[in-house]
Amino acid sequence: MERRVVVTGLGAVTPLGIGVDATWQGMRDGRSGLGPITLFDATDFTSRIAGEVKGFDPAAWMEPREVRHTDRFVQFALAAAKQAAEDGTRIGVLIGSGIGGNGVWEAQHTVLMEKGPNRVSPFFIPMLITDMASGRVSMLYGAKGPNLAIVTACATSAHSIGEAMEMIVREAADIMIAGGSEAAITPLSVAGFCASRALSRRNDEPEKASRPFDRDRDGFVMGEGAGIVILEELARAKARGARIYGEVLGYGASGDAYHITAPAPDGSGQALAMEAALRRAKLPPEAVDYINAHGTATPAGDPAETRSVKQVFGERAKQIPVSSTKSVTGHLLGAAGAIELIACLMAIRDQVAPPTINLDNPDPECDLDYVPNVARACRIKVALSNSFGFGGHNATLIVGAL
Repeated sequence: MERRVVVTGLGAVTPLGIGVDATWQGMRDGRSGLGPITLFDATDFTSRIAGEVKGFDPAAWMEPREVRHTDRFVQFALAAAKQAAEDGTRIGVLIGSGIGGNGVWEAQHTVLMEKGPNRVSPFFIPMLITDMASGRVSMLYGAKGPNLAIVTACATSAHSIGEAMEMIVREAADIMIAGGSEAAITPLSVAGFCASRALSRRNDEPEKASRPFDRDRDGFVMGEGAGIVILEELARAKARGARIYGEVLGYGASGDAYHITAPAPDGSGQALAMEAALRRAKLPPEAVDYINAHGTATPAGDPAETRSVKQVFGERAKQIPVSSTKSVTGHLLGAAGAIELIACLMAIRDQVAPPTINLDNPDPECDLDYVPNVARACRIKVALSNSFGFGGHNATLIVGAL
């Protein structure tokens, strides 16, 4: 009999607040966490808005020496992991990041240029590399099971959770700490996304800038933060009386094989990921009660995802509540999938679909039920979460009530 995998811990650091409760309440309320960039002077940038994590004190989660020797993305990951693993469960770790320590890269490059190579920090490489979130978390908990990191751009944390689930199923681990972390609101990262014209330029109305599926959308808004879940084999979780938030029923991955940044317009690659997740879950499309969309508010991405949902769910697609919580958090890049899976688990717990805010003028090409502007009470037993990344990386996770 195949092993079943459940979620027994949750941790979040987002623009809506520190912790799952603050994040979920902001999602339910449709409260935007977006605002002007304050982490650096963005005066000369075409996009000057982001979803920054406010009030985060790394010293509340780490020793002062560790704070000095870690990038912000690792600090977020450690904070989220401590929230999720406060019950003491720990074996393996799989935490990814789409970009990693770009902040320390920029800072140390300045040191190199201004003061020379002998002044570059000896901690530069350990602070920079993407796998260090997993490494640090494993050291924190003495976790000696599988320890690795995945990088698939904006699908990173969804792939991390899916692959961690599969490790437990195949008995490579009993417990996995999994998710993603991102802290890429830095001058070079923002400049790069501005140059590619991917970001919203609605600088005078930051709270209205993230507009998934709206006719007037003009790009995504960068966010930062971390989402971590504890995955555990069901029998073990029950034996120790763990709190169970839900079961990971399915995971699917696919590639668009189309373009370095744009999704396949017909949504075919994304549909493959959803279909694979349904097969893995042994569920028909009719079983899905809610979809948390990738929904970035890009002109190309939103119609492609709409088409992919229609391919998978047929006529029933328009009857399923679909929402993009990126409308309130912004796009947390490599951390997005984990935060959105947590939103799915909370939606199941509370039987509430969070809203897609700023959906004032629906795009005719985006004609599903996107739960516009106000949360909705509805029956949710099974929820599906989509994450799609640059390079054509697609991941779908399905969770359900136990």
